[in-house]
Amino acid sequence: MTDTRPELPLTQKSQTGCGCGCTDEGVPALDARQIPHAIRHATIFGALGGLRPGQQMDLIAPHDPLPLLAQISEREGDAVTWDYRERGPEAWTLRLTRTA
Repeated sequence: MTDTRPELPLTQKSQTGCGCGCTDEGVPALDARQIPHAIRHATIFGALGGLRPGQQMDLIAPHDPLPLLAQISEREGDAVTWDYRERGPEAWTLRLTRTA
């Protein structure tokens, strides 16, 4: 059987990122208020897992996310830090940083 898949030319390979040519400028924001409660924490853990050391993301939550922060500490130890950017009453915004 002959492989009939077309060969795609690669003119440049990215040294970082996914190779699609996109850039990761600025700090992305994840608005947890828009995520269904049943998958909210899993979605946030997935986003954190995608950060490389030194990268940051802002998390916007509908309440002070103390239970989530305890889970992050348990799972990540010192590899993820955070600081509050806004504290309610409508939203809490935290800047999460992957340190390792």
